[in-house]
Amino acid sequence: MANNLLIVQNLQTGYNGQRILGKVSFQAGGGELIGLIGPNGVGKSTLLRALRGLLPSTGQILIQGRELKSYTPQEIARVLAYLPQHSRIPFAFTVQEVVLMGRAPHLRWWQREGEQDLRIAKACMEYMAVTDLAAAPLNKLSGGQRQRVLLAKVLAQQTPLMLLDEPASGLDLFYQEELFRFCRELCQAGRTILLVVHDLALAARFCSRLLLLGGGTLLADDEPRAVLQPELLSRAYGVSVYVDFNPRTGHADVYTRAAPQRQTLLPLLLGGKP
Repeated sequence: MANNLLIVQNLQTGYNGQRILGKVSFQAGGGELIGLIGPNGVGKSTLLRALRGLLPSTGQILIQGRELKSYTPQEIARVLAYLPQHSRIPFAFTVQEVVLMGRAPHLRWWQREGEQDLRIAKACMEYMAVTDLAAAPLNKLSGGQRQRVLLAKVLAQQTPLMLLDEPASGLDLFYQEELFRFCRELCQAGRTILLVVHDLALAARFCSRLLLLGGGTLLADDEPRAVLQPELLSRAYGVSVYVDFNPRTGHADVYTRAAPQRQTLLPLLLGGKP
């Protein structure tokens, strides 16, 4: 893959003395929308945190051909935007103030936001449909509204690489699909996005590639149809997984079947005898 924005070689990382991921290698070029999939606790969030430099790791992480460890905090914030799974902004900042925080990497420590920064922030708020909330305190918003504001903040950084950890969390059906369309549009314009996604049907529809994590390693790295195979998914998730692709739309229907032994426990749970 030519002109790789991100190169990861033999990455090993974890926390609290425990290794979560071992010898993970992949590359990402401009314009790719890459979904990270796999069961809970398998290391998807850990991978994003390591790529942001927030966890100790061994191996090699190159961004724009440069070692991650060689970047200063401000330099990395100009090339990589990261939205964690749980973002905390403790004070009652307004929506516009929060979105403008995304412009901080482009300013000197003594500078205030200029007209261009305000125009960028307003465009990001409009794109994420939160313009009417500009003067509202972030901590007074619903979870879905707050997530859209934080996405606008990340967008305002204007970085070539974006890492999004479960960005659709808390969003209703409409905004979930809008989020993925928004990500796809950004990638079509040349950005590269890695995002953690649990809805495999959405991942199949919108992502250009999927990375399937399982057992502390990378099990598959390919286009969605090649990764969303029953054998691979069953191995990763530890249950029997079935996949049907709609012949007309190409959309994937991914599902499991209830384990028979669980059915024998239902009467007891309802107050009867097993």
